[in-house]
Amino acid sequence: MPMDQQDEWFSTWFDSPYYHILYHNRDASEARQFIDKLLAYLHPKPHEKILDLACGKGRHSVYLSQKGYDVTGIDLSEQSIAYAKQFEREHLHFAVHDMREVYQPETFDFILNLFTSFGYFDNETENVVALVAATQSLKHGGKLVIDFMNTDQTIAGLITEEEKVVEGITFKIHRGVEHGFIVKTIRFTDQGRDYCFQERVRALREEDFLEYFQMTQLRLVEVFGDYNLNAYDRDKSERMIFVLKK
Repeated sequence: MPMDQQDEWFSTWFDSPYYHILYHNRDASEARQFIDKLLAYLHPKPHEKILDLACGKGRHSVYLSQKGYDVTGIDLSEQSIAYAKQFEREHLHFAVHDMREVYQPETFDFILNLFTSFGYFDNETENVVALVAATQSLKHGGKLVIDFMNTDQTIAGLITEEEKVVEGITFKIHRGVEHGFIVKTIRFTDQGRDYCFQERVRALREEDFLEYFQMTQLRLVEVFGDYNLNAYDRDKSERMIFVLKK
């Protein structure tokens, strides 16, 4: 379905089959290596509960579960969760849920929000609402990890125009910065019908996150700058990976 202006972009695009076609070859091995490093750092005990916040089709939740942890994945996309549910078993569950609402109060030892799954909302206060909701789902002493792009570095390296042909569909991609958002516009034609979708992620910087954290019960423990968990350097790092404790 083309994007309805009344809908939030992520509720249409992430549920579209074309989203999964365009991104089908994302690097799963890099993601697993990052998760391994994160687990070695966080050192969860086998009985502790992990919430994968904005889990998509659940592949990271599945990997965490294979490592022996009790994992729940939640996401707003009904189609993604319907797909993920095929992997459910004991200690691995999925649910459709909006991260702006508390999922299960004081239930989880760790909450992971990985691969820039934050900052989607048009209204900035909703980012804080989502953060407060996540905090309320954490047990006292629990930890939240937010993995976000290093915005200035991302903007500096933006490829403004790109074409990708996947499964016979030519995706024309334009990237730019508009009104405080990094915006990716994706146009393509399939079976004689024209489509246009957008991805909009707020161009949040370290100081924005620090301001958000002050509005919660969270204490910042550490900031990493890449998937190897090297220290964050504003001028060089690819990522901002915040580790917070309740």
